[in-house]
Amino acid sequence: NRARRINTVYRLTPNNRVQREYLTNCKEIYSLFKEVIEALAQAGLESSNLIIGIDFTKSNEWTGKRSFNGVSLHHIGDAPNPYEQAISIIGQTLSAFDEDNLIPCYGFGDASTHDQDVFAFNPDERPCYGFQEALARYREIVPHLRLSGPTSFSPIIEMATTIVEQSGGQYHVLVIIADGQVTRSVNTEFGQLSTQEQMTVDAIVQASEFPLSIILVGVGDGPWDMMNEFDDNIPARSFDNFQFVNFTGIMSKKISQSNKETEFALSALMEIPLQYKATLQLGILGRRLAKSPERVPLPPPFASYNTTSRAAPSWANNFRSVPSNLREEATLDSTITPSVTPPPAADARASE
Repeated sequence: NRARRINTVYRLTPNNRVQREYLTNCKEIYSLFKEVIEALAQAGLESSNLIIGIDFTKSNEWTGKRSFNGVSLHHIGDAPNPYEQAISIIGQTLSAFDEDNLIPCYGFGDASTHDQDVFAFNPDERPCYGFQEALARYREIVPHLRLSGPTSFSPIIEMATTIVEQSGGQYHVLVIIADGQVTRSVNTEFGQLSTQEQMTVDAIVQASEFPLSIILVGVGDGPWDMMNEFDDNIPARSFDNFQFVNFTGIMSKKISQSNKETEFALSALMEIPLQYKATLQLGILGRRLAKSPERVPLPPPFASYNTTSRAAPSWANNFRSVPSNLREEATLDSTITPSVTPPPAADARASE
């Protein structure tokens, strides 16, 4: 049951067991979010390093038909699109655990990368300084891109494992924001995986040998069947390193914007305490394994770019944190984004 799944969370009990529960009201959402933040600290997670991967495949032009008023999910306007919303919420939530505030950001699936490569947001491969620069670079890049395909998450996952290896085995969180399934050809037989699906599964399995958590955020109309399969049914992993979060499902709920954003952050972070503990138990944290694919990103796929701008869009400066009572208890300075105005009207379509 899809609606039931959206409301499912996993509580970490005192004896380190995972207990499945279902959210029933907003007070439970805030309470569980506080527990997750506390569990991260109790697990010994003093710092994490965020990596962001953005899906620029052509399906973004039509998978917002229901959820984004028929406009491209990458539409740049006065109000943030789903990608910008997700970057903001995740970026602010994890900023409490990111000491240097440097975020490597990559795109994939456009006409320069297809299902083979990723491109860096900055031409010198420099990480973005905080989520606000990530948003600024995203808005600068999007108008110059030609959306393409096919869709594979293998290149961005391999890029992340390369970063983890180069860091000497520091713990990282890869957030992939995407609009749909990995490409599956009509010629793929029932019960078999397409080339892109197999590459993605192999990359997820290989990534479980590194201190890396993978969060896939689904924006747009879906479908998400295969993403749930990746979440639940990939064998042969060293630990459960993959979490799927249906951003659209949460944001379409009839609750306040603040509660939507808190529930999204909760859903994204819920499994990280156990995943971090698994990297400790496996002895892979802080180790250089010499097993990464050693990927090198392409430069941004356009000739004219501004390499110094860190200015975020005006709406990004209006972000607020969680309510003061929760912030004081969780000892976070800034975690949740503000209410977001509705997307642009359906007649303001992005150019093909």
